[in-house]
Amino acid sequence: MTGNRILVPVRESVTLRNTVAHAAESAIESESDSTPTIHFVYPLSERVTVGDLPDEATELLDRVEAWVREDLDEYAETVDVQTAFVAREEYLFNPGDYAAVLSRYARRNDIDTVLLDPEFNPSGMTPLLPPLETELERVGLAAEIAPVERPTRRFPIVRRAGLGQFAVLFGWAYAFYLLIGGTLSTFDLATGAISGVIVATLLWRISLSGFANVPRLAGRLGRMALYAPFLLWEIAKANFQIAYVVLHPDLPIDPEVVEFDAAVWAELPVTTLANSITLTPGTLTVDVTRRHFTVHALTTDSRDDLLGGALERAVRFVFYGRSAARIPSPAERGDDTNETEPTESENT
Repeated sequence: MTGNRILVPVRESVTLRNTVAHAAESAIESESDSTPTIHFVYPLSERVTVGDLPDEATELLDRVEAWVREDLDEYAETVDVQTAFVAREEYLFNPGDYAAVLSRYARRNDIDTVLLDPEFNPSGMTPLLPPLETELERVGLAAEIAPVERPTRRFPIVRRAGLGQFAVLFGWAYAFYLLIGGTLSTFDLATGAISGVIVATLLWRISLSGFANVPRLAGRLGRMALYAPFLLWEIAKANFQIAYVVLHPDLPIDPEVVEFDAAVWAELPVTTLANSITLTPGTLTVDVTRRHFTVHALTTDSRDDLLGGALERAVRFVFYGRSAARIPSPAERGDDTNETEPTESENT
């Protein structure tokens, strides 16, 4: 490994211990005249304050520091070891997010090399490492995967499961059966229930990889049922506003492209908000990067409604509950910027 300043992002994994040992070995073998430094950083995937730092994260960094001191042995006094949390004020979703926070930390500490644990995957779902390596190289950092042995993985077909999985699968199967049947006759209700039980019995330990939080899911579905008529009402109001503009002799339009950071996190809430904006006449979601929205607004009223945050608050209510709906709107937060005014030819 080149360079005597090494950045190692850490999360709990089966290969972390060996990755720490490899980082220590690389620092010992460094031939630079300056003091070798290893920076172990724990990327936080959700926004936290100092008092809210998760205990397991603090404990992990303490363990990592103890491991590296043990591995350095007699060289412990000649190698500088730093530990830190990064991304306390951000929400991290994809490789680009992680690469951005690691890049900022690296620039502040004059680091040009990142050592990656081969099992580093803080999201716990889709593989993060290959695209993260690409993103790090794109921002000018040398990324290397620690050459440590990975354990053989054996994924069981049958997983642990609870009644939550059974209830969720039964509900999906039952609803799908009735949707396909197209009627609510006694026969369809009875046979749908039987089919739902059979499907859930056969698949409840296979189809879902984690325990289903039925109360949380039920709460979201209930709030979504309230959101649907609210969205329809917003669409209806916007239709009347656009109809007035179209029929007005002076065609009072004021098109602008607006950018703002929405206070929604994770793919599903962001997608819901983007689609809701597009469904509302007068506004069109042009681009979404993580939670940064670029929206074309046709009139002043549609722009004011957008930045007023009614749709954003409603989406937060659906996915995060009533307390999240009280977060200030984009206009109140000062997140909005006006980018361009399209020409007449672009409006026709």
